[in-house]
Amino acid sequence: MARPGFTHNTARMEDAVKVFCGIDWSEHHHDVALVDDTGTPLAQCRITDDATGYTQLLSLLTEYGDSPAHPIPVAIETSRGLLVAALHNGHRQVFAINPLAVARYRDRHTVSRTKSDRADALALAHILRTDMHRHRPLPDDSDQAKAITVLARAQQDAVWNRQQIANQARSLLREYYPAALEAFQSRKGGLTRPDARQVLTMAPTPAQAARLTLAQLRRALTRAGRSRNIDTDAHQLHALFRTSRPRQPAPVEHAMGRQLLALLTQLDAACQATDDLTTAVDEHLRTHPDAQILLSFPGLGPQLAARILAEMGDDHTRFCDARGLKAYAGSAPITRSSGKKRYVGRRHIKNDRLCHAGHLWAFASLSASPGAKAHYQRRRDHGDWHAAAQRHLFNRFLGQLYHCLQTRQPYNEEQAFGPTP
Repeated sequence: MARPGFTHNTARMEDAVKVFCGIDWSEHHHDVALVDDTGTPLAQCRITDDATGYTQLLSLLTEYGDSPAHPIPVAIETSRGLLVAALHNGHRQVFAINPLAVARYRDRHTVSRTKSDRADALALAHILRTDMHRHRPLPDDSDQAKAITVLARAQQDAVWNRQQIANQARSLLREYYPAALEAFQSRKGGLTRPDARQVLTMAPTPAQAARLTLAQLRRALTRAGRSRNIDTDAHQLHALFRTSRPRQPAPVEHAMGRQLLALLTQLDAACQATDDLTTAVDEHLRTHPDAQILLSFPGLGPQLAARILAEMGDDHTRFCDARGLKAYAGSAPITRSSGKKRYVGRRHIKNDRLCHAGHLWAFASLSASPGAKAHYQRRRDHGDWHAAAQRHLFNRFLGQLYHCLQTRQPYNEEQAFGPTP
């Protein structure tokens, strides 16, 4: 007798029959479908997104033969979340299928372009039944690598958020307080500098800045952690803030000052979050077995190395060869050929975070590695634009990194690029 909420096929599966599971997930519930190797639906149900629903799902899988020795593979349209974590244990293969690919498979089963959650769950199960060999299961990364992934992505998001708020503050200052931009924007860190935030918090309007004394400016710089050139900078700020400039009407200037204080509050929080996550990333990375190999490469500091590790993972069987890693990162070119036409260009379907980290890595390596700089220059002389030359350099570094991780040896400049002329 079928349990409430479950639809079962009348014919029970035999032990030898292969079973495939598809899950169409959403925020509050998930639709589940099981099919056998002939395409016959075995069971369909809807579970809730809580512990009860997860227990129902695992019980259903067990009923149809799921065991530690023979786990049922699962296809789902996401690689994150508690549901995926609950499924991706032991040796079960979980396949994160791109929603665009699922949409293409859906058209194989209906031409009317109808769509439902139950049908999508079935489509996901059929993807594994027919084309499981063409899709990549989630890697078997260690818990330590997963923790680094969370922290590295959070740190990168925090950096982007900090810069976004700083850009908003910069745009606001241009409208009423150009002296502040002249004072801090040209320095490293710009408005995210502790001394810039401290001074602007104390004097958010040009009128207030003009009334600051040298002693107040010295104390503000000291509170921001400055210990050098305090007197020199205090005199420069004092003179700059007293320079005659065009001004907004007093009520408008006061209102803009209140807006700036609100942005500075957000910027302080964003800077603190970035600093905390940067420290956490550094601590977690240095305890990972792959850290010394990654940090041996020129241009890779702790943060960039953590981002590379976060996107690659530490499952060294994830990619069959270096070409798979290069395609995943988007550094390998893609070829489109039809008839007499042939086009070779950059790859658009890629891991965007890994590609972004690779761009920074290639740029930083130019000043840290003579071989990398010479390789980059050869590509430019060959006719590549700057971005293409950097992408080619990143592509070469990925091949070297793959080799070093497989052989467990650090980077060697002479082996990587040959003897320096």
